[in-house]
Formats: sequence, structure tokens, C-alpha cells
Amino acid sequence: MALREIARFVDVYEADLAAAFLESHGIRVTVTERFQTTVDPLMQRALGIRLMAHESRIAEARDLLERARAGEFAEPDGDDLAPIDTGTRATGTVMALAAFATGGFWGTSLPRRFRPVAWQGMLISAGAVSLGILLIWIAAKLILDPP
Repeated sequence: MALREIARFVDVYEADLAAAFLESHGIRVTVTERFQTTVDPLMQRALGIRLMAHESRIAEARDLLERARAGEFAEPDGDDLAPIDTGTRATGTVMALAAFATGGFWGTSLPRRFRPVAWQGMLISAGAVSLGILLIWIAAKLILDPP
């Protein structure tokens, strides 16, 4: 079985998508240089990723890829995402601020037992707890001993 080049890609993921598309249409393909380009991504541009198929299916495969590039197989309403409602956006903002305030963005990839202590989060948390205790004490004083 003689394999011939159908197309050449710069990105291995684009080549894999094209291969999956052609496989779904019954054309068996091989993606070459996958190992070299995933080990060293700079080699993707140097080598290029080739899509190979049996020489009797080359014209059909190239035609399918050209039709896909033209948008023939695109679904008109399946590509858009629904707009984010304000509640979800507000929740995400609060979560991001909480992570920032407690030192969530200063973490490392080290296991927890090897990470340095996030002093800024501990300081903010201690201040918040102290403020809460102070407010409770003031409220109790006002209720029990009115001026």
C-alpha cells in the first residue's frame, strides 16, 4: 500500500483534527512526525506534520478538506456560546477576589507540605476575624449596657 501526502500542517492538533474528520468520512489516514513534533514543539514548523493516505483516496481526501475549509460542514447555530448572566459573572468575580485575598494566586506547583506559608492570606483572614469579634463585642455592649 503506497501512501501519499494529502496535506501538510504546521500544528499537530490541526493535523489530528483533519485526520479525525477524514476518518469519519471513511478515509484511513496517518499523521506523520507526531512524535518528533510533540517532544520538541519547535520542530512543528521545521518538519511540518504530514497527513498521508492511500494514493487511490488522495483526490477524495483533498476535496473533503477543501470543502471543510470552505465551511460546508459547519453548523450555523452550534458554534456560539450563550451569554453569561450577571449572577455567574458576579460569582466568578467574588471567587477570584477571595482567591487573591487569601493567597490563592501566590501558590506554587509544590506539594502542600513544601509550599511557603501565604502570609498575606493569613493576615487578611486574621484581620477579618478580629473585625468580626470587635463588632460582636460592640453590639453586645450596646445591647447590655445602653448609653
